[in-house]
Amino acid sequence: IDPDSGSACFDFEGTGPQILGNLNAPPAVTYSAVIYSLRSLVGQDIPLNQGCLAPIEFKIPHYSILNPSDDAGVVGGNVLTSQRVVDVVLKAFKACAASQGCMNNLTFGDSKFGYYETIAGGAGAGPTWNGRSGVHTHCTNTRITDPEILERRYPVLLRQFGLRKGSGGDGKHKGGDGVIREIEPLRPLVMSILSERRCLQPYGLEGGEPAKTGRNLLIKKNGISLNIGAKRSGAINVGERIVIESPGGGGYGAK
Repeated sequence: IDPDSGSACFDFEGTGPQILGNLNAPPAVTYSAVIYSLRSLVGQDIPLNQGCLAPIEFKIPHYSILNPSDDAGVVGGNVLTSQRVVDVVLKAFKACAASQGCMNNLTFGDSKFGYYETIAGGAGAGPTWNGRSGVHTHCTNTRITDPEILERRYPVLLRQFGLRKGSGGDGKHKGGDGVIREIEPLRPLVMSILSERRCLQPYGLEGGEPAKTGRNLLIKKNGISLNIGAKRSGAINVGERIVIESPGGGGYGAK
């Protein structure tokens, strides 16, 4: 940051190479994440337009996960990688702990219909506040379908939807809790989950504790629970259930 000119350089050198999966993010995603972060940090309203980036320089290596080739898969970049870029920027400013870093993208359907939703989680705590529970964080703006509408229009039962108590990180200011969402199909369907933060915990800051990772479970008819990992697509049959446990947010400050 150059205080004299009011300019800044966001240097992403060292970013890993693009991947075979779909989490690559075009540079526009990084630009948007940085604009969002800066507008959140500045203590006054700033119009959202291209002028926000006029004093900003970006260094993003070619053929990296943040600047992939034209034929790279990028569908997860906008909903997952963007969240992690925001966490990186806010951590550099020591603004707040990590939020859930994910949108928990769930889809299901068959040859006659398709349904897509994103599932909330925990927000990271900051120097003077506790993280919010059960919310979408940072650059997201989706709302979930009301339970009554979901069950009326689609062949599923919503068995559970509530806060995942204790999933936020502890600290002087506690991170927000994630949620638990459990869905049971009423006819055979294909379900897919695209999620993150299933292995690495959302970190705390300034001595705050990390939050719990998320978890995706398939509950079989015989009651056995299978951890299906962060990214999975497959059949789900009548009598089975999928359980999404979203991550919490990290805590801020030592108690």
